[in-house]
Amino acid sequence: MGLRDDLEQRLRSLHAASAVMPMSVHVSDASGITLQLDLSQLDSMSCAFSELSLFVPKLRNAPFDVLKRWATALSQRVSYLLEKIGPLEFDPKNGQVLIRSTPPNTLSSGTQYYEIMLSSSGNGTFVLKRFKSIAGQPGRQAVDIQVTHEVLLKLVDDLIDTIP
Repeated sequence: MGLRDDLEQRLRSLHAASAVMPMSVHVSDASGITLQLDLSQLDSMSCAFSELSLFVPKLRNAPFDVLKRWATALSQRVSYLLEKIGPLEFDPKNGQVLIRSTPPNTLSSGTQYYEIMLSSSGNGTFVLKRFKSIAGQPGRQAVDIQVTHEVLLKLVDDLIDTIP
C-alpha cells in the first residue's frame, strides 16, 4: 500500500475508535517518504489539521532547481484549496522555497492564507500550514485547515506525484 491508502485506513480506524484529538498521525512508504498529519478534529467525512508535513529523503541536499521544479509543479496541480497557491520567495542559500496563497483570502477582519515551505535541508521537507492575520494587529496566528477526507487524500496523491 502507498501513503494515500495507509492514511485513508488510519483515518477510518481513528474515527471508528473515537480517537481523542489532537493527535499526530504518521505513515511511511517503502522509499522512506513519511507523512505527518497533526489532526485536531476528525469525523467520518472530514478533518481539521494544524500541519501536514512530508519528509522526502531523496530531496535531502537536492540542487535548488529541483525545489523550484517541485514548487512550480505543486502550484499548478493543487488548484482545489480555498485559494490558488504560487511560489513567493526563493532562498537558494538555505535551500528553501516559500509558496503562499496568491492572493490571500481577504476578510473584513483580516486575511487568511496557506503557506507551504519546501526545503532540501534535513530530510527534504514539505510543510503546509494556514495562517490568519487580524487587521490592525501585528503578527499572525496559525489556524486549522479543514478539508474532506477526499480533498486530503487528493492532496497527498498530488504531493507524491509531483516529487521531482
